[in-house]
Amino acid sequence: MSNETNSPLILLVEDEEHLAQGLVFNLEAEGYHVHHEADGRAALQWLLSKEETPAAVLLDVMLPGLDGFAILRALREAGMYTPVLMLTARGRTEDIVEGFAAGADDYLAKPFDLNILFARLAGLLRRMHWQQGKTVDAPPPTEEPATRVEIAGRVVDLEALEIHHDDQVIRMTLMEAELLRYLLEHPGKVIARKEILENVWHVHEDTDTRAMDNFIVRLRRHLEPDPTSPRHLLTVRGVGYRFMPNPEA
Repeated sequence: MSNETNSPLILLVEDEEHLAQGLVFNLEAEGYHVHHEADGRAALQWLLSKEETPAAVLLDVMLPGLDGFAILRALREAGMYTPVLMLTARGRTEDIVEGFAAGADDYLAKPFDLNILFARLAGLLRRMHWQQGKTVDAPPPTEEPATRVEIAGRVVDLEALEIHHDDQVIRMTLMEAELLRYLLEHPGKVIARKEILENVWHVHEDTDTRAMDNFIVRLRRHLEPDPTSPRHLLTVRGVGYRFMPNPEA
């Protein structure tokens, strides 16, 4: 089965019937084609069947059958990097951080303004459309050196959300790339966990930072020759993290 229209296909996974009906109506009014699922397991089964490939997923956290985090982890483990915008209950920090750690590209707290939802969704679709126009073997662009950098023999393309090492291409989530970008923009500086929460994830409250530690561990696996003895992405105990571009110096 395929999308017979030229409009982007959006998968909406939301179990609140009244909210889902309103979202479907407004999304279709904006020109999107919408497939709706109210059950987590059914949504994952539909995605993995690949009968249709959505341009993006609007994913609620609390769902019957399977929660949004489990769906997201399963998608990423299956190598599916469809943009995912998570819908969280009142912006709960633990939901936001866990969502990013699982591979979410963005989040929106309930209740939300429809204009903000449309803006976030359009931003994700623009980025994905741009990425699909890139080739894996494209040379580093000389006009935008800040978007493509080399770390420990690995070429990091922040715009394409890719890390190139030998013949391997590692995909990053949008939030992995944004976190790495922030660290790269502050070389040698100790970045507090609170600063990352506020400036990268836009979370304005204290939270359990174990999910953030897991985020750094995953970036180390991507970048460090020996992730167990990191030389570039360092933990400053009790404070935060530091990126060292030239650890020998």
